[in-house]
Amino acid sequence: MTQTRMDDVGRFAWFPSSKVTKWFVLGFWLVVLAAAVGPAGKLTGVLNNEAVAWLPQDAQSTQVVRQIEAFQSKNEFPAVIVYERAAGITPQDQQAVAAQVAKFNALAPVKSETVGPIPAKDGKALQVVIPVDAGDGGWDTLGATVDDLRQIGNEHPDGLSMHITGPVGYAADSSEAFSGIDGKLLYSAMGVVIVILLLTYRSPVLWLIPVVSAGTALFVAQAVIYFLAKGDTLTVNAQSSGILTVIVFGAGTDYALLLVARYREELRRHENRHEAMAFALHRAGPAILASGATVIAGMLCLLVATMNSTKGLGPVAAIGIAVGLLVMLTLLPALLVVCGRWIFWPVRPTYGSVDHTRDGVWARVGRRIARAPRRTWVVTSLLLAVASLGILQLNAVGLQNKDAYYGTPESVVGEQVLARHFPAGSGSPVMVLANARQADAVKSRLESVPGVSTVAQPVTKGARSLIQATLTDAPDSDAATATVDRIRAAVAGVPAADAIAGGDTATRADTLRASADDNVRIIPLILGVVLLILVLLLRAVTAPLILVGTVVLSYGAAMGLSALLFRQVLGFAGADSSLPLFVFVFLVALGIDYNIFLMTRVHEEAKEIGTRRGALLGLGATGGVITSAGLVLAGTFAVLGTLPVVTFAEIGIAVALGVLLDTLVVRSVLVTALNLDVRGRMWWPSRLARTDRDLDTVDTAPEEEPEGTPALEPAH
Repeated sequence: MTQTRMDDVGRFAWFPSSKVTKWFVLGFWLVVLAAAVGPAGKLTGVLNNEAVAWLPQDAQSTQVVRQIEAFQSKNEFPAVIVYERAAGITPQDQQAVAAQVAKFNALAPVKSETVGPIPAKDGKALQVVIPVDAGDGGWDTLGATVDDLRQIGNEHPDGLSMHITGPVGYAADSSEAFSGIDGKLLYSAMGVVIVILLLTYRSPVLWLIPVVSAGTALFVAQAVIYFLAKGDTLTVNAQSSGILTVIVFGAGTDYALLLVARYREELRRHENRHEAMAFALHRAGPAILASGATVIAGMLCLLVATMNSTKGLGPVAAIGIAVGLLVMLTLLPALLVVCGRWIFWPVRPTYGSVDHTRDGVWARVGRRIARAPRRTWVVTSLLLAVASLGILQLNAVGLQNKDAYYGTPESVVGEQVLARHFPAGSGSPVMVLANARQADAVKSRLESVPGVSTVAQPVTKGARSLIQATLTDAPDSDAATATVDRIRAAVAGVPAADAIAGGDTATRADTLRASADDNVRIIPLILGVVLLILVLLLRAVTAPLILVGTVVLSYGAAMGLSALLFRQVLGFAGADSSLPLFVFVFLVALGIDYNIFLMTRVHEEAKEIGTRRGALLGLGATGGVITSAGLVLAGTFAVLGTLPVVTFAEIGIAVALGVLLDTLVVRSVLVTALNLDVRGRMWWPSRLARTDRDLDTVDTAPEEEPEGTPALEPAH
């Protein structure tokens, strides 16, 4: 490459593209990958899936966990075993269960005495509550303990059924549902990406380079996150770990598609492939960087969340995008120039060959839109607004345990059996801590709270007392959550009691409240950050405001259609309280990518041929690659539905649907129609808004232009 050429494209674009330095780039990433593989494989070992660890430190349920160590280990959780005989419990049943209790107490994780067997008032069931200490291994160790409990419990008389439920039972079922999550998502995402890349490139080998690059980015990102989680800098759980896999493969492949498409264009204009890649990086790099920066900034907005799990997802996703961005702008171009043009076989982009974007599908779509752009964007906007009304069907107030999984795990069956014969809150009491001098007064207040079945005697250690209240409703129900609120209001009225309420139901109540606060705080912040980035990128005000409006409209339509799908087709009982925020973050941060890809190309072309023809050429040039990118991202998020967890399925479906809407409708139809209607005013107040009017004076109707007119040659 000559000095003039190198100055034209800049040193950054030249470095991974040149004949010599490409080898340094490859060597660097080989060393990094070799160092990252080991730590990346250990990420699952540092995940924290405890619900209380997701909450803000000032939540009452979090405070109870910290203060309860004087009474019991903070790692102690109850396993509730319920025995049932429809004809009534026999003396032999009671003797057999009593013998099992002795064996339960002999298990290593059971460090306190088991409670029970407790007979039901109707005489048809027995209840045993086993305090299980998970130790330093946390919730992930409880699955093995449940297996031991089940092996002992299965030794019961014929006709007597046994079920394990309570916090330990649910933890075991959750652990099984998330077992091998990273491998499942990785292979599923890879499969989706490979299929779409094969259809996009029609090459049996080209798909390997984006997939290898995305895999490298994932391993490196996982290694970085492992060290941060190990040092307690980040709270990483199964949800954020799974989303990391999806977002790195999805967004990383999107960036690869855009760069490869521009590289293929430049190969037709430059005989030297190194020079072609340098120009491709020079022209596509700013759009890719802007897209990545938008996603990173959007994810980092989650740092202001009160929920620790949401706060942890922000930097996890941001690290994944940052590493993916770095890989796709260095390793990917180096691999492509090392391989040469043959990698595109059987459709090699030879020097001087014709670019068919002007007579492709999206070019024809653009010409149709140009016949009536205002009518097109008005009708499209109205249809999206109508689809948004479906959001009224979204019941995002949390899911009960029985609704959280596909099918009915044993813990859910056990809870249903328990509720038939005992107070539904048995085994998961509300833990109230109060000053010892006011313990009796607090107990008296608890007994008068509607929804409280029984109140145990206070247990005092030092200056604090623990009072346990069993609720009449299931611990994960809305009614139980309302009871917790009444309990907190009641005990707060006891003078000098300093009473706080925790436990499973209280944790659910604090989660719902914190999630609602995060929605109100973070959504406007993300919109402001995205708008600012677009203003800086496009050097305009009108276009960024319009683009943000279209993405918000796309989000509303996606949530509305998803809510209808969840309720009317899939039969989901509701949605997790974090769903609206997570889907908003992914759709706005990732969905704006496609508008950036399109609008930077339109802005580039508008400088030479005006906004009207620039909009049509931009759509024709980017339509195919953006559609492929949207399919990749939608497909990778859709693989979240392969997990037997409703929350994951809802996130995956809503994001996938939103990405498809944004790719096929909002970006291709709505934004293009707005470009054609608003024209040069899109770039107000920049200078281009004024010069564009002069360019448009020589514009012709798109349907009358000959397809090969030189006026439509891309700007350089």
